[in-house]
Amino acid sequence: MSKKVLVLGEINEGSLRNASFETIAAAKTIAENGEIVAILAGKAVRSLAQEMIHYGADRVVTVEHENLSHYTSDGYTQAITDVIEAEQPEGLVFAHTALGKELAPRLASKLETGLISDVTSIEKQGDDVQFTRPIYSGKAFEKKVITDGVIFATIRPNNIAPLEKDETRTGEVTSLDVEIKDLRTKIKELIRNTTDGVDLSEAKVIIAGGRGVKSEEGFEPLHELADVLGGAVGASRGACDAGYCDYALQIGQTGKVVTPDLYIACGISGAIQHLAGMSNSKTIVAINKDPEANIFNVADYGIVGDLFDVIPLLTQELKALKVGV
Repeated sequence: MSKKVLVLGEINEGSLRNASFETIAAAKTIAENGEIVAILAGKAVRSLAQEMIHYGADRVVTVEHENLSHYTSDGYTQAITDVIEAEQPEGLVFAHTALGKELAPRLASKLETGLISDVTSIEKQGDDVQFTRPIYSGKAFEKKVITDGVIFATIRPNNIAPLEKDETRTGEVTSLDVEIKDLRTKIKELIRNTTDGVDLSEAKVIIAGGRGVKSEEGFEPLHELADVLGGAVGASRGACDAGYCDYALQIGQTGKVVTPDLYIACGISGAIQHLAGMSNSKTIVAINKDPEANIFNVADYGIVGDLFDVIPLLTQELKALKVGV
């Protein structure tokens, strides 16, 4: 039976995040030839609506309000709840990002419906839609089916490929007036920890450093390699605790969970807490002086050596390949 499914478009620095397009692809499986309706919330978001349609949305509902200029859980909950009440969907799909992880449980509670979080794949099983998600820090996977009520799921970035962009697609764009009031959180000043390059949670390539990087300056070769590969730099908690980098780069059980196409672990021992955040990466390369380091147990390729010798050589060779292309 066809369903109407709402997806939430996430906006960062005036652009749509790639995770927004992945939610559309996920929603297609749930909708079963039904309607995919994208929600865009913010201060001035209508200009982004057509891009959601080009990636597969059938229709876009924009919610524009001064109190949605910056994300707050109160403001977004009020806005999205109004859209849900107006649209009466059979399904909801958000990205499993920092925003989605906070907003989705609040909405599920208000709707009195279940939520399947951190989904890595969706497939049809007869008349049902089956969701797969990791459990026990990624050591196992469980499969879930929602048999009653609204289907609500959050999708881990980089696991479900977006649909191919089609700039000939057209769809209706409407706006919904909402009242955002009684906010318990007011943002007086926004200070961004600006870093050049790719967003860590959506990066296809990640170069991650651990305690073996030894210092803040030790991350510089990692940044250079990331620039060559068009990737992002991450870190273990040990490196963050040591003050080598900002906690915004932390990958692991208490940091970001990432699933890039290529993960290069540099000077990372492989503590279970770190593995929980990256073990589902498609290809893992470990660089460590200790041949007994636990990281080699999950790596597809291992290099036993000093990262300060290996990383510059890799960077040099990759630069040479780019020049030769």
